[in-house]
Amino acid sequence: MAPFLETVKSFKDVPITDDGVNTVAFLEAGDGVVLMLKELTGLMSSVGSKAFSPVISDIQGNITKVRERNNAAPSQSATLELLVTNENNNKVGSATEGLMWLLRSLAFTGKSLQQAQSNPSEDLKVAFTKGYDVTLGPIHRGAGFFSVQGAIMKAAGLMFSTAIGYCPPRKNFYEKLAANPNGEPCSQELLDKQLNDWVAGLDTIITRMDKFYTKGKHGEIYKST
Repeated sequence: MAPFLETVKSFKDVPITDDGVNTVAFLEAGDGVVLMLKELTGLMSSVGSKAFSPVISDIQGNITKVRERNNAAPSQSATLELLVTNENNNKVGSATEGLMWLLRSLAFTGKSLQQAQSNPSEDLKVAFTKGYDVTLGPIHRGAGFFSVQGAIMKAAGLMFSTAIGYCPPRKNFYEKLAANPNGEPCSQELLDKQLNDWVAGLDTIITRMDKFYTKGKHGEIYKST
């Protein structure tokens, strides 16, 4: 084994062509996010781990929706853009909505880690709160309260806020990412480079897909102001 970020696919290595974002590689990188968040919960108390569990399950569920659509129609799903376009043309499936929510959750993760990287003295809890406030927060708070959808969004917001409150100390999380079970941990400089590349690659994908979803009227990744 090796330090964590060397064991999962980085978003910087997800191919992007004129046709769009490679579906299989994107989902592999998404699997890495699930593993990263599990590493995070492993540093929490049992109560905190249980609080974060629905967040991870939500991401896994949406990865499954996209992967099932890709497996069902691989020739029409080589990129995320083609997958969404063909699913909507055929008026079948739920991968378009699943991908939208997956991208929203990944945006939250990416912006939180970007915030942590930009502010080395900031607690992880603060970084994740700021990441939430510019991604999922406006979506959860923007739905009308007196409706079924509004109630669901409010509940989701409470779930995320509660989970963030149990974030472990920053030092513990970074040490976990740097740890090498078979030798010396990777240096802070290498970890920073790998994490910054990971975040930048994800941000490129999120920005691209947000424009695609908005233009095609499929939904939105970031809440319009």
